Amino acid sequence: MNKFERLKIDLEVAGTGKLKAFGNSMLPILKNGSLLTFIKAADYNIGDIVFCKVKGRYIDAHKVIKKDTNKGFLIANNHGFENGWTKIIYGKVILGEYQGRIIFKTD
Repeated sequence: MNKFERLKIDLEVAGTGKLKAFGNSMLPILKNGSLLTFIKAADYNIGDIVFCKVKGRYIDAHKVIKKDTNKGFLIANNHGFENGWTKIIYGKVILGEYQGRIIFKTD
C-alpha cells in the first residue's frame, strides 16, 4: 500500500490523516518535505488545498481554483498549472509543518 492509499483509508475511517508532501509546485505556501495534516470535509471551497484524484492520478496538495455543479472542482498548483477537473476529493489540508514549525494553518 502506498502513502496515498494509506491517507485515503485514514480519511475514510478516522476523518483525518497525515502525509509528507514533496515538490515545489505549492511554493511559497508549502515547502518540499512539508508534513501535512488533512481532514475529510462535507464540502470543499475555492482556495482549499486538497488531496484528490485527477485523471486517475493522486494529487496530494493542490488548490481548488474553481467549482462547477456539473464538472466538480478545478485543481491547480500554486503557479497556475491546472491539473484538471475532478469530483473526487478525499480531504483538505488544515495544517502544514516544515522542520518542526507551522508554515500553514486554516481555521
